[in-house]
Amino acid sequence: MENILTREFAGFTIRSVPVSEMANNVYLLTASGRSEHILVDAADDLPAIRALLESAGGGEVAAILTTHRHWDHVRALRAAQEELCRRTVAGVDDAEAIEEESGASVEQTVSHGEVLEIGGLTLECIALRGHTPGSIAYVLRDGDGGTVILSGDSLFPGGPGKTWSPEDFTQLMDDLEERVFARFPDDTLVLPGHGAATALGVERPALAEWRERGW
Repeated sequence: MENILTREFAGFTIRSVPVSEMANNVYLLTASGRSEHILVDAADDLPAIRALLESAGGGEVAAILTTHRHWDHVRALRAAQEELCRRTVAGVDDAEAIEEESGASVEQTVSHGEVLEIGGLTLECIALRGHTPGSIAYVLRDGDGGTVILSGDSLFPGGPGKTWSPEDFTQLMDDLEERVFARFPDDTLVLPGHGAATALGVERPALAEWRERGW
């Protein structure tokens, strides 16, 4: 598929494809020299997900990770679980809603600070509450000291994800500032649930502006 994007890092590769009318990003993470993969957000369009896997040379899916409960991120989750991998992972506070929305089962729940070791990759789970109660960002570190954050719908170029109350917005901003911007350097790559990538250094100067505008 022409719209598959491949990013190479020291120790792993991240491939992605946009699916559906909402241009959801589906990510495939592969450790160097391995033939098993991690799928992040089986959002829609199982044939496109199959093509993404084929672009990596095939192999097995070791786990399917979900960033959050919203319907546009889980439309292909049940089919992907049935065809590609039974092991599904999601934030503990979104798991029940993901099961209700998708018809899939969440086999493993994670909370803030937990670390996953899957397919030769190490991923830190960071809870970013506000867009949904159980949103999880997944963090990888490469062999050159770089960091990649798969942020779901909690952080985009130009601002945080959508929230539905002032309290949710404040919670999301607090988590972003304390758990992301205060911990990771400016060259950290952010791969969101929709659209283009960004870096923390690009977004950091606007944090006060986001707070002031309230979205």
